[in-house]
Amino acid sequence: MSFTESTVEPVLSADNLPERVAAALSAGRRGGAARIRMSPELSYGRHSGPAPHTARQAAVVLLLFRRGGRWHLPLTERPATLARHGGQVSLPGGAVEPGETSSQAAIRELNEELGIDAGVEILGRLADCYVFASDFLVATWIAAARFEPHWKPHDVEVQGVLELPLDALLDERRLGRTTIERGPLVFHAPCIHVGQSCIWGATSVILAELADVLRELNERRSTAN
Repeated sequence: MSFTESTVEPVLSADNLPERVAAALSAGRRGGAARIRMSPELSYGRHSGPAPHTARQAAVVLLLFRRGGRWHLPLTERPATLARHGGQVSLPGGAVEPGETSSQAAIRELNEELGIDAGVEILGRLADCYVFASDFLVATWIAAARFEPHWKPHDVEVQGVLELPLDALLDERRLGRTTIERGPLVFHAPCIHVGQSCIWGATSVILAELADVLRELNERRSTAN
């Protein structure tokens, strides 16, 4: 199913969606339901933390932008040759460097990975996510671009860019399960289907948390109408 095909009414195309998301985030960070729903087998709730003292700080960004009258966010396809997370679909992000805040790190990584360096507005923050496989405590920031971005992917870190419409996150037909093999270890994980790929692990947890925020906004709008 292509991104342009969806049974979900595109109610998330309002001009003021970033302001509405910011208002929802200001009410408090969430994440519990999404973590339970999207955590892989053998994770034992570790995405929710608490993170151990060894955890390093990292940050990712969910960048909202409009194209074709619909709000989207970019996902990055990692080259299979990368030692960490190779071949996976991820969010722009990386480790927080000394002397910078997590929001600064998120915007810096957005620039380094996708070439977006200006015109980005921070809207708020979702709950932190502990990625136990790499021992990172990830701060998740939501931002908005008031322009249609032209991507300039980093040729080493990013193989391709997927533009995911926000209303597609509310389409439950995209949810499924995938089998993960790590050497002799085989386990299953909930996933979100994106084109020919499936997103699982911390990225799917974060996207599911965003979907919960959007679902609340969608329900409020339906009630108001």
